[in-house]
Amino acid sequence: MEVRVPDIGEFTNVPVIEVLVKPGDRIKKEDPLITLESEKASMEVPAPSEGVIKELRVKVGDRVSQGSEILVLDSASETQFAAQAAPQEQAPPNQEQTSEEVDTEESSEVMEAPDAPPDAPLAPTPSERVVELRVPDIGDFHDVPVIEVMIKPGDRIERESSLVALESEKATMEVPATSAGTIKDVALKVGDKVAKGALIATVLSPDATTVPTSSLSSTQSVSSSPSVTPSLSTGRVDNADATGNAAENGGTEAARSNGEVHASPSIRRFARELGVNLGAIAASGPNGRITRDDIQNFVKRSLKEGASQAAPTNGMHLAPWPKIDFAQYGPVEVTPLSRIKKISGLNLHRNWVMIPHVTNNDDADITKLESFRQKLNAERAKTGGKVTILAFLIKAAVAALKTYPDFNASLEGDTLVRKKYYNVGFAADTPGGLMVPVLKGADKKGVLEIARETAELAAKAREGKLPLSDMQGGTFTISSLGGIGGTYFTPIINAPEVAILGVCHSEMKPVWNGKKFKPRLVLPLSLSYDHRVIDGAAAARFNVTLSEVLGDMRRAML
Repeated sequence: MEVRVPDIGEFTNVPVIEVLVKPGDRIKKEDPLITLESEKASMEVPAPSEGVIKELRVKVGDRVSQGSEILVLDSASETQFAAQAAPQEQAPPNQEQTSEEVDTEESSEVMEAPDAPPDAPLAPTPSERVVELRVPDIGDFHDVPVIEVMIKPGDRIERESSLVALESEKATMEVPATSAGTIKDVALKVGDKVAKGALIATVLSPDATTVPTSSLSSTQSVSSSPSVTPSLSTGRVDNADATGNAAENGGTEAARSNGEVHASPSIRRFARELGVNLGAIAASGPNGRITRDDIQNFVKRSLKEGASQAAPTNGMHLAPWPKIDFAQYGPVEVTPLSRIKKISGLNLHRNWVMIPHVTNNDDADITKLESFRQKLNAERAKTGGKVTILAFLIKAAVAALKTYPDFNASLEGDTLVRKKYYNVGFAADTPGGLMVPVLKGADKKGVLEIARETAELAAKAREGKLPLSDMQGGTFTISSLGGIGGTYFTPIINAPEVAILGVCHSEMKPVWNGKKFKPRLVLPLSLSYDHRVIDGAAAARFNVTLSEVLGDMRRAML
């Protein structure tokens, strides 16, 4: 079959900057064939079918448009290969044979299928049924790469067991099983790209029921997703993939002034497999594009020089990170960081380095508020549903955000985007690390509803069942340490937001009222703000307004 350039929008004469296959290569459906580069994006053209490359019709430097010939694909040989590589009697009716079920070893020749052992492949017993495990709703994400497959045929799994790990440009996600049983077939491998509904595996399940495929465990909050056309995956990377690191050792800067890194999806995947930070690499390709050679040269140079690639320098001339054998001084325990901490650490580092933080500290008198809260909880003791101080903080914060809209905004270049909606994120302490669920439409909800929803979101986060949709779209964040202790601290802003409120443990203190000291319950507030957007006077006014609302919640209705 002739493979042609699919619909790439209103683009013509787009240069071919990379040819990813050669004659004789055996490819699968959706494998990238060539990389195109328009003025606005790099795009990989995926294979429409599996088969063997027979002839190439393009080379690097050619210009193509929709309908241009790319190559000739011998899809018949792949079909024949799949048919010969597996016994016909074992193929389920109306189910397409996948390349993972074929034992190719390392030869491209057609091989005769070995006789299957008596107990293979797995077949359902009369008390079992075959259940398909598919990718649940992962939001507006398409072509998300599989970075880890955690199961194999024959494995016994339980509901909520992790099946595969996916990695979008802003999050790593583990997909849980919706049914218990024994894995029959695995349809995915590392490097495959998936979307909602993609088949992960089939399981022989003795259980007649399954749980809804709506739960996805994630390790990083997601604020947006780049647009991807159905037939192409774009390779231009946004700010989440670049940590602002300037290219070193010559070449074009990979990290541009707007934070973009120019690399195709396959190159990004290659860098991810080697643990390389694209923002630190000098690009030698056209228009500052990072090539495979750039990554390999960077790795070789880093190994030779002993440089620490894990600690980006952002163009500064810093001494190498100290390498010490701590065990020479005494016993040590080495524990790898959790997935959440590894990914959130990169974002926290970026935010701290790229955003000029300033923190304004203030105190709020919550004596009356705490008295009301305790009374409210006493009244609700029989019905349940405890109201925490966080619910009042969110309600009060929304009132302050409405008064000072610059705090409910995002900075995009020289433009300030003020949001007319109020989605408040709150830090939740989980066994794996810190997560930030987002309460949507906080301005439209009362304190009791806020208390109930935040409790549900926090429980999901602790159980590792928080879907990505519940961590997207935040406009302002609250980090509360009230249940632990402390006085003041400097919370790190959660980009692309411009402010975050830190709250510590309330304490009874003597407060002078003009005539005498009176005991008052004081809540410490720490407001960190982006000084490019907000000045000190505005921050002080915001905290004063917030304190006034917390002192008299009737102000939240004004």
